[in-house]
Amino acid sequence: MVTTTKSLFNVLAPNPNIIDTFHEMTRCLKLMQMDKLSMCMTMLKISGNKVQMSAAGMPPVFIYKSENQTIEEHVMRGMPLGTFSNFPYSLLESELSTGDTILLMTDGFPELFNDKKEMYGYRRARNIFEELAKETPEEIISKLKSAGSDWVNDNDPDDDVTFVVIKIK
Repeated sequence: MVTTTKSLFNVLAPNPNIIDTFHEMTRCLKLMQMDKLSMCMTMLKISGNKVQMSAAGMPPVFIYKSENQTIEEHVMRGMPLGTFSNFPYSLLESELSTGDTILLMTDGFPELFNDKKEMYGYRRARNIFEELAKETPEEIISKLKSAGSDWVNDNDPDDDVTFVVIKIK
């Protein structure tokens, strides 16, 4: 599924319309009849000082706004790719400024459980990102990984934990 979706992404990503891209990916995946397999994805299109985004079964996108030092939390409810044809995915847009920082992550990070069976949670993920947002992307990712590792006492996570950090210049 991952290889197929990556291939579709390479072919379809140049399409400027994220929603059309998601619909076409779903159409192709359904034609392959991979019963009960689906793919979650967040897609961004950054052009000038604007970002368009949509998500198929992914956590919120956090954008740190350097001008007023706040976090925008963009929740986009959407079914994973390959599940429902013509699902009404939402398309959100935000203006970007120099110094803004975008965080994309898989649900593996906020859904980490510690020894007490407490989940790390989206609020904690947002709060730590807010503390780290002025740092470089490499530092942010390193410190997020450390926070997750500390939360689980260096045990292996149950799910993948992936981060993408984009700093606007």
